[in-house]
Amino acid sequence: MNQAINHFIDGAETTGEGDRTQPVYNPATGQVSAELRLANEADLNTTVAAAKKAAESWGDISLAKRTGVLFKFRELVAAHVDELAELITAEHGKVLSDAKGEIGRGLEVIEFACGIPQLLKGDYSDQVSTGIDVFSFREPLGVVAGITPFNFPVMVPLWMAPMAIATGNAFILKPSERDPSAPMLLAKLWKQAGLPDGVFQVLHGGKETVDGLLTHPDVDGISFVGSTPIAQYVHETATKHGKRVQALGGAKNHAIVMPDADLDNAADHLAAAAFGSAGERCMAISVAVAVGDAAELIVKKVQERALAIKVKNGTEPDAEMGPVITPASKERILRIVTEAETAGAAMVVDGRDLVVPGHEDGFWVGPTVIDHVSTEMTAYTEEIFGPVLVVVRVADLEEGIALINSNPYGNGTAIFTSSGANARKFQRSVTVGMVGINVPLPVPVAYHSFGGWKNSLFGDKHIYGPEGVSFYTRGKVITSRWPEPTHASGASYNFPSN
Repeated sequence: MNQAINHFIDGAETTGEGDRTQPVYNPATGQVSAELRLANEADLNTTVAAAKKAAESWGDISLAKRTGVLFKFRELVAAHVDELAELITAEHGKVLSDAKGEIGRGLEVIEFACGIPQLLKGDYSDQVSTGIDVFSFREPLGVVAGITPFNFPVMVPLWMAPMAIATGNAFILKPSERDPSAPMLLAKLWKQAGLPDGVFQVLHGGKETVDGLLTHPDVDGISFVGSTPIAQYVHETATKHGKRVQALGGAKNHAIVMPDADLDNAADHLAAAAFGSAGERCMAISVAVAVGDAAELIVKKVQERALAIKVKNGTEPDAEMGPVITPASKERILRIVTEAETAGAAMVVDGRDLVVPGHEDGFWVGPTVIDHVSTEMTAYTEEIFGPVLVVVRVADLEEGIALINSNPYGNGTAIFTSSGANARKFQRSVTVGMVGINVPLPVPVAYHSFGGWKNSLFGDKHIYGPEGVSFYTRGKVITSRWPEPTHASGASYNFPSN
């Protein structure tokens, strides 16, 4: 009998009251590894009530005590990197080294959140009018929820929860049903760090649970990372119900390769950015925009690297790429690749028939490179979310920039060039939120904020960093007078100005 994965509510692991379950798979073997318990409405209400009660006291706890918990949590996460990575690989499929990398990026956000006393400092203006001072500070929202995707089961929750908790909120995590075990370990580490019960909870569920969080009157804010259609739905629904929302959607990230680029360096990074984590990253490079004479050479060099990638069970020491997350995901990727071939694109590397010996039932798609792709093909218009790199050829930088700017997504982009003039023109002209110059995955460090433009972001706040602090708090401005008892009040029926 497979193990059951429970919720973490009000400081304890619990089965909850819901009677529905869902299988959790190991994508490398295709076997069911656990049964996940799904919440019902009663579980949702219990979780929100515990969060509301916890937020009232946690928001009043001193910054010194909050940072003490955060420092301890940081040490515990660092001490459990191997265990967390093993859980990620077992349920997501990414290789262990990549799983450890995502935990490392999550640790950076925890470290940033440890500086919350500095980040929450307010402003003070003395004597703005006679005997009157004005000062401002930020207070927590109250109860906030994070709805996170399967592709980063540790990093994305750590983009949200440390920021929300450091700023004084109670946080409810609704992780992906595909890989829920690592988030459960995070909950236990928060408790070990001394976080009061109810401040961090994990509630598993599907659309019913998501809708409950979006509409519950005691939930004050929603953070979401996932596909664009769902991000738009989350934003519209939660906003309609009076909540603050940051909803990060999908992407179609382009990398322009100029003829003056170091093409070996560009090919190395294109292959890593397209095929790392089987392409299941919202910052993956899925479109190589080959400019002029660079096209033939860069396609050949990427082909060589794609053919050399070791696709194996992510637990093997030399594995470089693992499986995709589900059979449905595999079928969708294969459909899009086949449609591109039928429409006349050139199959440079074809990963559709990959078989990994000993893992024949796993959800495998090999690295795939498709050249001469047009902007009408589904391989270009859809977010594939698999190990597929499409190549679009353009005549010059201006045409490449126009191509990127006409795309409805605006998450990340990159340029490979040795020209400062090209780089500067590119960074100033593209309508994309995160830009890399000779860097293929321009994910900002924790003290900057992550977020795209256009259909890649709904809401006006990016995630973590300074904008994360702003999202999880609201400003309060105090205008104060302490008159001497012997002085006239200065009251007037006119609007006061000095």
